[in-house]
Amino acid sequence: MIRLENVTHAYGDRVVVDGVSLELSEHRIGLIGANGSGKSTLARMLNGLVVPDAGRVLVDGLDTRTHAREVRRRVGFVFSDADTQIIMPTVAEDVRIGLRGSGLGRAEIEERVDAVLARHGLADHRDHPAHLLSGGQKQMLALASVMVTEPRVLVCDEPTTLLDLRNVRIVTETLRALPQQVILLTHHLDTLAGFDRVLVMDAGRIVFDGAPEAAVEYYVDLMGQHS
Repeated sequence: MIRLENVTHAYGDRVVVDGVSLELSEHRIGLIGANGSGKSTLARMLNGLVVPDAGRVLVDGLDTRTHAREVRRRVGFVFSDADTQIIMPTVAEDVRIGLRGSGLGRAEIEERVDAVLARHGLADHRDHPAHLLSGGQKQMLALASVMVTEPRVLVCDEPTTLLDLRNVRIVTETLRALPQQVILLTHHLDTLAGFDRVLVMDAGRIVFDGAPEAAVEYYVDLMGQHS
């Protein structure tokens, strides 16, 4: 369970998250909003990448301000641009580094790396240079590098933004199949069909919280008012 208690955050004089309180327990949760609405900052609060100026974020009762390491073991994060997440020369190395300090033996680490690469369609690219992968493959590698640590929650900040339609479908289907709780930020509104809950954010606040169809309708209407 992730709980936000009257969370506020600002960059200089600009308040980007304004007094948000939420309990996030559903299996599939979407978060939508215009650029600048505060949703990416809110998402980064969920695993302690951003610490609120006021209020607190609790993950299984752990405050992200004081238990960042434990929180990040529970909550994985996938960015929109996979290149910012890929840090090692080869595909297998990039996945393996996530298990550094895990206490697992070498054989168990390799077994886990091979398994996650196979699940994400990268087994044949194990020793390939990571930055020579296609855009879709890079996003799957970014996902695999997080999933190898076996988080309980996965927060994805617009993971399909830079992808073509085929790879949008692949990434979306992969996320739908995961047993983990998934919190997805996206501008591809059709990917939210079948989600348990969708939040709409505007000007730092949650302005709608409900079923996907109603949330998308509200958001589209809201964007029409802003245009």
